[in-house]
Amino acid sequence: MRQQSFIPVAPQSHFPIQNLPYGIFAPAAGGPPRAGVAIGDYVLDLAQLEQYGLLETDFFDQPGLNTFMAAGSDVWLAVRAALQHLLDANTPTLRDNVELRQKLFFPQSQVVMHLPAQIGDYTDFYSSREHATNVGIMFRGADNALMPNWLHLPVAYHGRASSVVLSGTDIHRPYGQTIRDGADAPTFGPSRLMDFELEMGFFVGPGNALGHPIPVNTAANHIFGLALVNDWSARDIQKWEYQPLGPFLAKNLATSISPWIVTLAALEPFRCPSPPQAPPPLPYLQSEGDWAYDIHLEVQLQSAQMAAPAVIARSNFRTLYWNMCQQLAHHTITGCNMRPGDLLASGTISGATPDAYGSLLELTWRGSRPLALPGGETRKFLEDGDRLTLTGWAQGDGFRVGFGEVTGRLLPPLPL
Repeated sequence: MRQQSFIPVAPQSHFPIQNLPYGIFAPAAGGPPRAGVAIGDYVLDLAQLEQYGLLETDFFDQPGLNTFMAAGSDVWLAVRAALQHLLDANTPTLRDNVELRQKLFFPQSQVVMHLPAQIGDYTDFYSSREHATNVGIMFRGADNALMPNWLHLPVAYHGRASSVVLSGTDIHRPYGQTIRDGADAPTFGPSRLMDFELEMGFFVGPGNALGHPIPVNTAANHIFGLALVNDWSARDIQKWEYQPLGPFLAKNLATSISPWIVTLAALEPFRCPSPPQAPPPLPYLQSEGDWAYDIHLEVQLQSAQMAAPAVIARSNFRTLYWNMCQQLAHHTITGCNMRPGDLLASGTISGATPDAYGSLLELTWRGSRPLALPGGETRKFLEDGDRLTLTGWAQGDGFRVGFGEVTGRLLPPLPL
């Protein structure tokens, strides 16, 4: 029989008792940021649970989850079990104590969310074969779509942790150098080809010592949980700068993440096989078991003229060629030391069909096939005033384990 909470949770809610994602919040009426979990339309205050002795921990009266992330999977599972017990419909501790519930539960509409962790480092992978193939065809042709290394290692670049921002943060169109087709020299000005990228990211829990790689088959013990990621991208800046060292200014303007971190324990029922890998990876990348997850993903776009957002893409996390354990093992194989709260993103998640492409670069095929929007508008790339919303969930039997959403609006460039 499926577990139920005494807190009302609608079937379409992202936050049933089977989920309990972690975040950092502060009451809108005032108070310091601290940790909470989402349950239905509410946030349960974990710092106060500790103060009342209902959690025998000392992690949550802090403005970040880093200490809890560092504690490891045994502690995570114990806290999850304690929370599910307290929230269970058959447990009277909170259910029957109205005064205590009023102190511990805050409507989500009455809290301000903060970044869930102090993010020391951020790395962005390029792990969707469909996305990499599409981009390769556009820029190099079908015969040279994938670079020679792509099927042998998880390609990635080091991003900028300082510009990782929380959902709801609006983004200004950036300036940079670009070069028009056929031109002999670049010009400077606002990016003309702004894009989104549909991604997921995972937060590192316990790290590793410098010089000691994380083995692929124990990597899951170092993964705290996942969040939605929108990697804002200036395609024209990227085209001019990326050779020979890859993305730089085209990606460092902002990376948006959702406020709630969904744990691997909550996603356990939705594990599934990854796509087959051929040729077989080298031994240090050969992961045992299923480490893909059946997570439905959607992208919505709402222009300044639209009364409501429109879904422009649907994809699934399970399509990624390189899984998270392989990404983490490869990242550390040189002995690179990871730290609690480090963020590793998947790269754009595209499916096999055009409606599953995870960027406007692909959806409009580099602008050659404009995307039709309700009301007669079209898009090749993002225009000022466009709002992007990414959402996702794993569908269970009568419940969802969801991520909420990550949203942001593109604003005009600031004056220099």
